[in-house]
Amino acid sequence: MSNPEPQIDRLIEIMARLRAPDGCPWDQKQTLESLKPYCIEEAYEVLDAIDSGDTKEHCEELGDLLLQVVFQSQLRAEEEAFTFDDVARAISDKLVRRHPHVFGDLDVADADEVLRNWDAIKQTEKGGAPKSLIEGIPANFPALMQAHEMQKRAGRGGFDWDDVQPALEKVDEETAEVKEALAAGESDHAIKELGDLIFAAVNCIRLLGGRAEDTVRETNQRFRSRFQYIESQVETAGKAMTDCSLDELEAHWQAAKGLEVSSTQEEG
Repeated sequence: MSNPEPQIDRLIEIMARLRAPDGCPWDQKQTLESLKPYCIEEAYEVLDAIDSGDTKEHCEELGDLLLQVVFQSQLRAEEEAFTFDDVARAISDKLVRRHPHVFGDLDVADADEVLRNWDAIKQTEKGGAPKSLIEGIPANFPALMQAHEMQKRAGRGGFDWDDVQPALEKVDEETAEVKEALAAGESDHAIKELGDLIFAAVNCIRLLGGRAEDTVRETNQRFRSRFQYIESQVETAGKAMTDCSLDELEAHWQAAKGLEVSSTQEEG
């Protein structure tokens, strides 16, 4: 029995066919600019699939993300800039170069030394150390991820606290500045200070070993669950949200929080 066609080759051929003159009108009109939102969207859908624990969905969403890589590579191939093979070759070569402890004879003590070697090799590849430790952080990163990465890289240069307590004091300081701006009736200044407060909170989360992006996403999920509980209780009572007082809605909110605590205790 002959070997089946490698599926990545099949995918590349399908993409080329879709872009051909007699292919798909939608695929034909796409550009790198028009594909940008899909690339981000598919990446987040992969994260949702991981969180769901559904392996079939995870496999499907990884395929959608891979399609974005193949699609962009096809557009560049049409410009004779590079092909998918060039993309695969480049990342393969990079992985071998940056893992001399696996593909060479370098000895490393732990994962931290692996990261230090990775950074040193990366600097060599790019022609020396960057002008700034925070150079190269993607401008299109979500803001919370960007803040985390800047703080982490600044920490590599020694601009960091040893523990979370001073960072928490910075949160208190920024909170006071927000209140001062509001007391002065300076809403624009207050908004700026709230930005500083968020940045300080991101730093606290980082120093505690977390990531603000994940933390806020979990907070959003809790809000969604609690708010939908409020809606269900109001509907059961035969009322509309706007018919309820804030005190009534707050009581439902607290009930939703209580159910979360009970559920957590049962799981424990």
